[in-house]
Amino acid sequence: MSTTTPTARIFSSDNTAGASPEIVDAVTRATAGQAQPYGADSITADVRRRMSEIFEHDVDVLLVSTGSAANALSLAALTPPWGSVLCHRDSHINNDECGAPEFYTAGAKLVPLGGDDAKIDPDELRAAVRHKAGDVHSVEPSVVSITQATESGAVYTLDEIRTLGTIAKEAGLRLHMDGARFAGAVASLGCTPAELTWRAGVDLLSFGATKNGTMTADAIVVFDRSRSAELAFRAKRAGQLASKMRFHAAQLDAYLTDDLWLRNAAHAGAMAARLQEGLKAIPEVGLLGAADANILFCRLPQQVIEGLLADGYVFYHDRWEPGVVRFVTSFATTEQDVDHLVQAVGRHAA
Repeated sequence: MSTTTPTARIFSSDNTAGASPEIVDAVTRATAGQAQPYGADSITADVRRRMSEIFEHDVDVLLVSTGSAANALSLAALTPPWGSVLCHRDSHINNDECGAPEFYTAGAKLVPLGGDDAKIDPDELRAAVRHKAGDVHSVEPSVVSITQATESGAVYTLDEIRTLGTIAKEAGLRLHMDGARFAGAVASLGCTPAELTWRAGVDLLSFGATKNGTMTADAIVVFDRSRSAELAFRAKRAGQLASKMRFHAAQLDAYLTDDLWLRNAAHAGAMAARLQEGLKAIPEVGLLGAADANILFCRLPQQVIEGLLADGYVFYHDRWEPGVVRFVTSFATTEQDVDHLVQAVGRHAA
């Protein structure tokens, strides 16, 4: 007997979606023949070339199996053990990575800051980058980490990234971007990947892909190549240098081909926008924040939440405060999936 929930009713996370057919096909093709191990294969080289073209910059790329690994290793390469990572209090690195950044940095401290929509407030950052800087009795401000898109579903605008990047650079800090949903931000803003990253001051990017179509492959995109050698050693030491790297590479190669990554993200964002429009028409629903990417928060009456759960819908609720729910769409979400959810909310609200 199956214990799975019909895909059409799962709105808890974009991690629940499968993989794009193009990516499955690419992995299958990569099984043929033999290839050099540990990233010395031609497919991994192709990914580095594609990334350099996409970002309009000569980048290094380290392929890893999880976004948590990408974040933790990036921060470890930018932060000494006596340093601090300035991040939003609602960021993934602060709340959802089981202390991995602290572990891989050998003890650097995460300093949480505030700001609306899970975006770091520039005034708070200006104060934090200088707080006890140079004081041997305290941690040294070392890196700023921003999440794009944020955990609330908002997207940092180009001007907002530039502002935070300028504050960081003027204080001598590095800038890391947790881009678990980076493709969604690019699709939402219509800016180039270069504009949203190194041209705005980003040194390292955790390039998320598993939420948007790959199986087991994310990446670290290195704009500041002075960090490349250290990252390579850290990746090996962390067990992230896969012997058969070509299978990670095949996924990302297909992901980047013909803008699949942007098409998938644009579709997920369009489904979130469709859901937002549908819920707007139901008076009992209170929308919270903007659905800039593919995450939508709203407030629902308890009977609606209970009704949806009884219908078999899967979503996060009551994690933040009573009545607040989160719906997440993905590249696999259909218009019919969204419309059925809206109809169910309306039915239970009535």
